[in-house]
Amino acid sequence: MAAADHVCGPGGVVKFRRTGESSRSDEDVISGEHEIQIEGVRTELEPVELEDGAAVPKEFANPTDDTFMVEDAVEAIGFGKFQWKLSVITGLAWMADAMEMMILSILAPQLHCEWRLPSWQVALLTSVVFVGMMSSSTLWGNISDQYGRKTGLKISVLWTLYYGILSGFAPVYSWILVLRGLVGFGIGGVPQSVTLYAEFLPMKARAKCILLIEVFWAIGTVFEVLLAVLVMPTLGWRWLLILSALPLLLFAVLCFWLPESARYDVLSGNQEKAIATLKRIATENGAPMPLGKLIISRQEDRGKMRDLFTPHFRWTTLLLWFIWFSNAFSYYGLVLLTTEFFQAGDVCSISSRRKEVKAKCSLTCEYLTEEDYTDLLWTTLSEFPGVLVTLWIIDRIGRKKTMALSFFVFSFCSLLLFLCVGRNVLTVLLFIARAFISGGFQAAYVYTPEVYPTATRALGLGTCSGMARVGALITPFIAQVMLESSVYLTLVVYSGCCLLAAVASCFLPIETKGRGLQESSHREWGQEMVGKGSHSPGVTRSNSGSQE
Repeated sequence: MAAADHVCGPGGVVKFRRTGESSRSDEDVISGEHEIQIEGVRTELEPVELEDGAAVPKEFANPTDDTFMVEDAVEAIGFGKFQWKLSVITGLAWMADAMEMMILSILAPQLHCEWRLPSWQVALLTSVVFVGMMSSSTLWGNISDQYGRKTGLKISVLWTLYYGILSGFAPVYSWILVLRGLVGFGIGGVPQSVTLYAEFLPMKARAKCILLIEVFWAIGTVFEVLLAVLVMPTLGWRWLLILSALPLLLFAVLCFWLPESARYDVLSGNQEKAIATLKRIATENGAPMPLGKLIISRQEDRGKMRDLFTPHFRWTTLLLWFIWFSNAFSYYGLVLLTTEFFQAGDVCSISSRRKEVKAKCSLTCEYLTEEDYTDLLWTTLSEFPGVLVTLWIIDRIGRKKTMALSFFVFSFCSLLLFLCVGRNVLTVLLFIARAFISGGFQAAYVYTPEVYPTATRALGLGTCSGMARVGALITPFIAQVMLESSVYLTLVVYSGCCLLAAVASCFLPIETKGRGLQESSHREWGQEMVGKGSHSPGVTRSNSGSQE
């Protein structure tokens, strides 16, 4: 809750205001009412509220002050029935995204055999999806900042649903190439669901909730593999494409229940709509609604790229771009390498196996077997412990250290693959590596919406997502093409990239652990929110009374 100045007004009513605002009205001065400030005991109050996770005190949940901000209302209303519903709906978007990604590893070998495609066309089928995602991520972020989070999310989901189903009817290779590229264009907007989700979460629940909806990603990947086992032998890949769009269809129906972000509404000058949304949440949660006038400290332009490169955010933006690039580059690279390593048996067998493959006819292909699906399922299951580990450490050691640790463990496991280990040890190393790199991805999804103010939050997340797609686009050329030349050079590239990303995580100037979401990037509000992070990294302070 906000650091408070308590005022004993007429009738003994308790009031509160944010630190830095005047809590003395003209009437109080004239009537000689006494003002009791508790600023001096602030450090005694804050740890209790932040650490024990208790409900917001009623006197703060129902203040009689004349003004309050969205952050106050969200903290006062707390976590309840509304956020649970929102968690499931947001999770469906992530589940659909994961299924569209996972289907690439199943569709490629199938079409390679069925349509007798050369290997470069198979690789292009995967790359075109990431090209679409990369080209649209910033666009969806701009749309979400300019026209609303809900608007951007609805358009991207309906777009993906339409072209996802249509790709199941593609008659030839060129058609499916174009349609999957358009699917990728729509998927680029799905991460905006995190922006909408985060802006409705109270500070104490934010990290845990964003991480928990990442479980839906893991569920989506597992569900896609199981769906492929059932559908591919009987109905074929076309039905797999159509049925994989079911979560998107369900989300498209339920998203009409979604309200627009109250933070966005206030920033765009629509206070009445924001008040209505907050009242709806308070009613569903059975919590009191703060009284008074809803305000924002200052109006500002929304969704401007230059705002990501102001002196205060420039270093953060550049480091985050590299971190997101490294996350996707390593995550999708490991997914591709896993298949290669399992087929070879171990790392040392890859070079000799490659020579044997080259001697065969270029059109020779193998359909995915039951054993292949089993291996795919086991490596996919590693994302569940990845979520649990990240969930356990992210509020203990902070966002920056969590990302750094995830990158370091992945890099270490990659170097251990230099040893000629057996298949069992190989499986364990790949399992651990994927668990931690997926955990690093999840930590980045928690940190990024927290570090940017409302005006540029969707754009910041969109540009970071775009950089991740650049990494995903490049990684097939490393994990498949370079692997043919040197397996060890390939491992060095991934390990080195993640070591640099671990260093970049440590150098991020702002730690967002225990901090409220920024409403404005201007000094009177935003500077307090980040605690002058450029001067004292690792120590952050917010107007919501949180301190790292």
